[in-house]
Amino acid sequence: MAEIGVPHFQNDAGSASIRIAAREFMCVGASPPFDHPHVFLDMGGDSEAICPYCSTLYHFDPALHGSETVPAGCVFAVEAA
Repeated sequence: MAEIGVPHFQNDAGSASIRIAAREFMCVGASPPFDHPHVFLDMGGDSEAICPYCSTLYHFDPALHGSETVPAGCVFAVEAA
């Protein structure tokens, strides 16, 4: 099985912003079945990006590592088929 190379994030809590440890990622909105189209976002040289579907503001935080998020629990885990 192939692993996901780009981290996916969800916003089940409806937070206005989420701090993450990646500049390239996918936003899925809330967990399925309440998700929106999974959109790829790339901050480039900036430190933030906003999802055009759910308006979640993502902030790059270099103090975070791997799958850490603030608030916690915003990493979306794709289930095996």
